Amino acid sequence: MLIMSDAAAHPSPLSSGAPSSGAPSSGAPRPVRDAADAYVRALAELDPAVATDLGLPVGQDRLPDLSPAGQQALDDLARRTLTRLAELERAAGQAGGFADADERRCARLLRERLTAELAMSESGERLRAVSNIFGPPERMRGSFLLMPATTADEWAVIGRRMAAVPGALAGYRESLAEGARRGLHAAPRQVRTVAGQLAEWQAVGDGRGWFADFAAAADAPQTLLADLGNAAASADAAAAGLHDWLLTDYLPGTEGTPDGVGEERYRVTSRAWNGADLDLAEAYQWGWEEYRRIWAEMSAETARILPDATPKHAMDHLEEHGQIVNGVPEIQRWLQGVMDEAMANLDGTHFDLADPIKVVETRIAPPGSAAAPYYTSPSLDFSRPGRTWLPTLGKTSFPVWGLVSTWYHEGVPGHHLQIAQWTYLASRLSTYQTTVGDVSANTEGWALYAERLMDELGFLTDPGVRMGYLEAQIARAIRVVIDIGMHLSLTVPADSPMFAGEQWTAERGLEFFLAHSGQPREYLESEIVRYLGGPGQAISYKLGERAWLAGRAAARSQRGAAFNLKAWHMAALSLGSLGLDDLTAELSRL
Repeated sequence: MLIMSDAAAHPSPLSSGAPSSGAPSSGAPRPVRDAADAYVRALAELDPAVATDLGLPVGQDRLPDLSPAGQQALDDLARRTLTRLAELERAAGQAGGFADADERRCARLLRERLTAELAMSESGERLRAVSNIFGPPERMRGSFLLMPATTADEWAVIGRRMAAVPGALAGYRESLAEGARRGLHAAPRQVRTVAGQLAEWQAVGDGRGWFADFAAAADAPQTLLADLGNAAASADAAAAGLHDWLLTDYLPGTEGTPDGVGEERYRVTSRAWNGADLDLAEAYQWGWEEYRRIWAEMSAETARILPDATPKHAMDHLEEHGQIVNGVPEIQRWLQGVMDEAMANLDGTHFDLADPIKVVETRIAPPGSAAAPYYTSPSLDFSRPGRTWLPTLGKTSFPVWGLVSTWYHEGVPGHHLQIAQWTYLASRLSTYQTTVGDVSANTEGWALYAERLMDELGFLTDPGVRMGYLEAQIARAIRVVIDIGMHLSLTVPADSPMFAGEQWTAERGLEFFLAHSGQPREYLESEIVRYLGGPGQAISYKLGERAWLAGRAAARSQRGAAFNLKAWHMAALSLGSLGLDDLTAELSRL
């Protein structure tokens, strides 16, 4: 999620150890962080999409090897790194442990993340990776959106990368075919959804494919249009070919594969997303408790919007009669204003932000994306800023009651403040801790905490906007319930307002969501497919927020009257990535 202009002025932390943006760098020995950054350098060579995410001038005209051989190379790198880490841990143990807290945290993160990645590979998850948001084709396409596209040389690089699309997609097909040969299939719902997205890629603009439309951008040099056109045509043909292969060759073999992955697979995938071995029964019960608590709060908020109505009716009313922004350029400007205003109000009062962090952009997501908004990180040198992305789903009219809290989540003070602060500190910590070592429960937990913080600080007093915040909260609680419920085929509790005593299915999950949300069916259908295609990711938001709140409460309790929220926020955002095994304990010490 995460290119490099003016590299002499802003050297990469990976290449020189110099700060990416002027942040102070510790002069203490850092063998673990050096090993972690050696891993990132090697990873960027193997996976050029990672280099693009980071803004590193490595392999920008290539794409990752998505074949089983490519995954084997990644696994071998992880194992070599774990061997090196074990050597460093033994040496530290002989010396009484890691003296530097950043070294200690980096060691724990590196071991946990690489072990979780290897478990994902060894269980065959990479051989059935079909997802509407987390899958290789979507990640491959997303890399083009992060590439610099100003000069003729940059467009030439884009053209060469486009020419590599057929090979990358052929490798992806090889992985899926190998999975099928081993009896490891994606569920039919995932296959049909991704095939539908690929079909949408072919119908962009005037009927051109997405790559042809991208290559025909107004600022692409005329001298390169022919080469770009040829490369784009081959890329679009490869995407169309993948669409046909998924439906004709792959899909028939998936029939009978359930939507849910079962407990054994779920424990592997949820560890990858959350950085902990979870008590799933406790998480499921807590998710229900949060659902009931938030629904009661929504019922009270409804009286301020539509007296004597239900929260569902109030949300439907806001969708029809609340503030609406008409036009795609207009909603892009409006959302940019939300972030700019939040930045101006929070900097210096609740956060102390370095100048590079104060730049964040709103973009419109390309057609064929999943329905949910998302964030992409700045490059290491900040030449590419952090960006929030809105999928329009073909709409030109946008009710905003639910977008304010969402943009606090995706932008400021959510994902952007945390990830941009990490990027700013990449040379003090390590590039690993601040980029590829990310744990969803940490970043998504912070972003959900950031929504709650804006409510606590009084930014959500408008009844409609606050209802949007509460809907976002209950959506994350429902995710815990239905994600665990659908994947583990759990029974709905007897006191549930819907489906009491019945077993969770995708269809029941959708209907439950529809009854408690103001979002359209199309959006929620995309969300259900997303949860089923990324088992354990959907629960990371609420469980992560719980860890952030517990860490804050413990730190406040320990410090008493000396507790300073701004200082705590900045210290917390300067720890780098942590999984749920460590997050609350580390936050408590601040």
